[in-house]
Amino acid sequence: MTDTPENIGPADTDFRSGFVCFVGRPNTGKSTLTNALVGSKVAITSSRPQTTRSTIRGIVNRPNCQLVLVDTPGLHRPRTLLGQRLNDLVRDTYSEVDIICLTIPADEKIGPGDKYILDQVRHMAPRTPLLGVVTKIDKVGRDKVAEQLLAVSKFLGENSDVIPVSAASGEQVEDLVQLLASKMQPGPAFYPDGEVTDTDDDTMMAELIREAALEGVRDELPHSLAVVIEEVIEREQTEAQVKADKPGMLDVHALLYVERPSQKAIIIGKGGSRLKSVGTEARTEIEKLLGRKVYLSLHVKVAKDWQRDPKQLGRLGF
Repeated sequence: MTDTPENIGPADTDFRSGFVCFVGRPNTGKSTLTNALVGSKVAITSSRPQTTRSTIRGIVNRPNCQLVLVDTPGLHRPRTLLGQRLNDLVRDTYSEVDIICLTIPADEKIGPGDKYILDQVRHMAPRTPLLGVVTKIDKVGRDKVAEQLLAVSKFLGENSDVIPVSAASGEQVEDLVQLLASKMQPGPAFYPDGEVTDTDDDTMMAELIREAALEGVRDELPHSLAVVIEEVIEREQTEAQVKADKPGMLDVHALLYVERPSQKAIIIGKGGSRLKSVGTEARTEIEKLLGRKVYLSLHVKVAKDWQRDPKQLGRLGF
């Protein structure tokens, strides 16, 4: 890829580095697998489809390699302008990576959606090597895993490797790292050792808030929810914080945008109970991310049909 920091780190000929893109239908385990490989939460996860909204980079550091994982939105047939722009994000990534991994769950049959994605990948990046990753193998027995491996191998063709993995249990995760490393060219690390993502804090905070807000809601809401960090304010350190060499509290003000008043009511909940729960869960994750105490203020606004409005999409960062 061309838009990376200046090469840093090991230049030994035994050291390998490169970029990997996970593609697949929505909810095939791409974000969960990214987090498992990195060993830290860099991409939000949800049981709802179309959770990922941006290309999140996770950095896998091992003594013999550095892999930069690009977690993309699930490629799908778009119904809105937002859907089209999410697809464009995926397509722009195809030709910029060294390997594309097509994720297909062990507990789901290969279907038209998988064929659509495979056709798109081969059309947009015909020279990029393709690796099949059978995910969620902890959900089925060994016979079913073997059956799915054969099906995916036949689906991709004899020139593509296929590997089973479970991000939930960790089974085969390290094998996948080493398989990907073996397919990379010798080269230096792109990021300093210890970094796990190049995504900025505001984007990560917005994603964590959206993740918390998505849990337990109706199917249509995930597509209609956007989160924008409005303001981040550093509080002065207290005397106790100065003595303990700890940072002051951070005030984070965020806006949650939905498309209809009925959706606003869902997010807020009776008497504001649900929004309070979202704030508590998101604040806990943000404090883990930043390593400091956070005061989180959430407000919900209606932006009618924002998914179809170019101006509103631009204001919301799409």
